[in-house]
Amino acid sequence: LSEGAKALVPLEKELKMISDYINLEKVRYGNKLDMHVSLPTDTNDLQIAPLILLPFVENCFKHGASKFLSHPWINLKIELEDNMMSMKLMNGKDEDKNQLIPVSGTGIPNVQMRINLVYPGKHNLQISNEKNVYVVNLKLELSKQNKEQAAIKPPQSLMNYA
Repeated sequence: LSEGAKALVPLEKELKMISDYINLEKVRYGNKLDMHVSLPTDTNDLQIAPLILLPFVENCFKHGASKFLSHPWINLKIELEDNMMSMKLMNGKDEDKNQLIPVSGTGIPNVQMRINLVYPGKHNLQISNEKNVYVVNLKLELSKQNKEQAAIKPPQSLMNYA
């Protein structure tokens, strides 16, 4: 949690946190969950704003897998090309209920606002809430850590959202 107060954290740590969260959920769902995860092994010392990715993953379980009773599935793929990170996250939805994942919550709108503030002109976020699938496509232009960045604290306005 202390990482959330920093302006940037190592991408490697953020991916580890996501991996740990997914592994915890796998224990909960057991063999009932069809989960495919592809994460980069080398993060090239790239930095990311903390807790940008996790809310999307949490929502896959909260609004997707936990409501999709027959055969829940989630696909997560994060790739790096130079300093560009691409994430594609998909989860199935129960077609019998035809529910749309709510957009009235605070988690995703807060993340969208943080992305706009921290990565102006350096991101592309597309969210598709379809009948049988929920898809998040996120591209972020990340930076490598240097000594000046390590000393920078987030603006006070961001501290309220972290």
